[in-house]
Amino acid sequence: MGVVAVRLRFSAIPLYIAAGIWLGPGEWDLFHLVTPSAPLDLISRLGIVLLLFYLGLEFSIDRITQARRATLIGGLLDLAIAGGGALVVAILLVGVSAEAALLAGMMYISSSAVITRALFDYGRLADPETDLVLGILVVEDLAIALFLGVAAALASGQGGGAGPILLTGALSLVTVLLFLVASKYAHEWIDRIGRRLAGEQLLFAALFVAVGCAALAEQVGLSEAIGALLAGVLLSKSELRDSIEQSLLSLRDFAAGVFFFSFGLTVEVDRFDTVATWLIIAVPVAIIAKLVVGMVAGHFAGLSRRRSFGAGTSLVARGEFSVILSQLAVGGVALDTAFRGKVGAFSGGFVVLTTFTGVLLMRESRRIGRWLFRSANTRNAERKGS
Repeated sequence: MGVVAVRLRFSAIPLYIAAGIWLGPGEWDLFHLVTPSAPLDLISRLGIVLLLFYLGLEFSIDRITQARRATLIGGLLDLAIAGGGALVVAILLVGVSAEAALLAGMMYISSSAVITRALFDYGRLADPETDLVLGILVVEDLAIALFLGVAAALASGQGGGAGPILLTGALSLVTVLLFLVASKYAHEWIDRIGRRLAGEQLLFAALFVAVGCAALAEQVGLSEAIGALLAGVLLSKSELRDSIEQSLLSLRDFAAGVFFFSFGLTVEVDRFDTVATWLIIAVPVAIIAKLVVGMVAGHFAGLSRRRSFGAGTSLVARGEFSVILSQLAVGGVALDTAFRGKVGAFSGGFVVLTTFTGVLLMRESRRIGRWLFRSANTRNAERKGS
């Protein structure tokens, strides 16, 4: 699939997912060669951590500070437009209920893992709109940290009041602030230790920081993804950054490939017909909502319409958070039985469709943007001339 992706000039992500569907325990028993397992799950989680760790290495505290306006405005607009649209669709599908809240969460959050890998694949890390995309993803990770507590309470039928939710939010903010401050002042101390490390010592030390920060973030109620991202930010000003990137590059690509393949193993293709109506309604709304977010947030961030469109296409893909919420819903004893039976198939179909569409839109965003907005400018000029 990797070779096919190179030949097609396409990101390998959706092809890895397709390989998992094809070779997994789906309806095609003839090709069933791989079954989900604990070792695959471990490598998959390592893939998420390393993808976000690398993204953090590319964005220093200075760059994130410069993009604080884009982070705040973009995140709030994303919550209002994409989150609000997802909630409306969820209520339309299942009514005003706990199930609607969980369904809305699956549709709202973009996939940090898919988007990060695609940014690397298409060489978009230096693009102006990437700061906006990164800021929105950080806000979404904070939102999911809060929402997971709510989702767990809804699924189990134990509300627990507002206290635990407020505590999770406070811990999230404190953790983020601590990492950002540490990255600004601790790089000299980090470099003194790092100069004594060589070869596999540096590799293990970098893994210790990435995995350790991911685990710490999970313990305080954040996602492991944002913990890994902040670990990269912590080392972004270190003089060892380039050496760390080089030492972990092959491991990152391997583990990330396993993550997307492993997700494909869990997709229940044979049950897509039971959620066809949900998918027909939810997928177009979810895609359009993110495109609108990119255009509106890009306008406020001072980006051109083409760049804003590129930001919107970068946010389309859904992934790991949608899967996590669907797994929580499947095990939710307080939820409707029929909903629990359908939500796994919906999550699989929704993630596959938005991932394929999102990665394709990212690849073609510049071409589409040139055609779309040049055509608009030409029409305006013709109107003025007439």
